[in-house]
Formats: sequence, structure tokens, C-alpha cells
Amino acid sequence: MENDTVAVATAASASIKVAVVVCLLRGDKVLIGKRRSSLGDSTFSLPSGHLEFGESFEECAARELKEETGLDICSIELLTVTNNLFLDEAKPSQYVAVFMRAVLADPSQEPQNIEPEFCDGWGWYEWDNLPKPLFWPFERVVQNGFNPFPRLNSC
Repeated sequence: MENDTVAVATAASASIKVAVVVCLLRGDKVLIGKRRSSLGDSTFSLPSGHLEFGESFEECAARELKEETGLDICSIELLTVTNNLFLDEAKPSQYVAVFMRAVLADPSQEPQNIEPEFCDGWGWYEWDNLPKPLFWPFERVVQNGFNPFPRLNSC
């Protein structure tokens, strides 16, 4: 009964948010930044941000990438969705993470660090050689076999 009381108290004070996470691909690499945030500070993660009211996942992905990196993207598609509970934080929260894949609209563009208060910088990394440590929701999805690169069927 005590655990039920804690769960109810936590649920009453917790927030639920939707984050759109962008797997931006360039050749065999993906764009990753080092977080500066109360959640996952100094860990590496994909570009992401909160879904705004009335926004589609694709619109959110394009907006967040532009706001964070200055990059324009296209060919935006849904990959997977995860449910992430942050129970050990001062204010418990739940994030539904919507993973999207995209490519650069202009392959010659380079990412800029437009929001240095949230990110230490961006880099392109091979999927099999990701930087460490990863932000735990990202690490968990990778460990579960997630791969944003399209699988080509053989003839």
C-alpha cells in the first residue's frame, strides 16, 4: 500500500511531455550533440525538443533542427516511439520520445551551435562509434537494437 501512495503522489506532481528526437543522417553518420541540461547534463544525444500544441511531428523536427543547428532538413519520417520515466529527478517527469529520421536539404550545410546554453556543440558520428556517455533514453533505445539507417533489401 505504501508504494501505491508514493506512485499516486508522484503521478500528481509529475508532468508528461512529448519530445521529438531527430536522427539526422549524412552518409553513414548521424548528428549528435553534448547536452547542457538539468536532464542528462554532459551526455551525448540526438537533437530534440518539445512538441508544441498543434504541431505535427515532422514540423517539430524541422523547427527544432533549425532552432538548434541552423540546418534545413527534408525526407522526414517516423522511426519509433519510446516512453521514458524520470523518477529520480527533483520534479519527476515522463517523456514520450518520438524518433524521426531526416536528411539535410542542402548536403553542404554544417551545423552551428545556436543554443550554447543547451548544447556544447554538434558533431557527425558513425552509428557503430557513438560518443560516450549517451543520454540514458538514447542509450536504452540503441541497446535495444534501434538503428536509424535504412535497411536496404537485397534483390
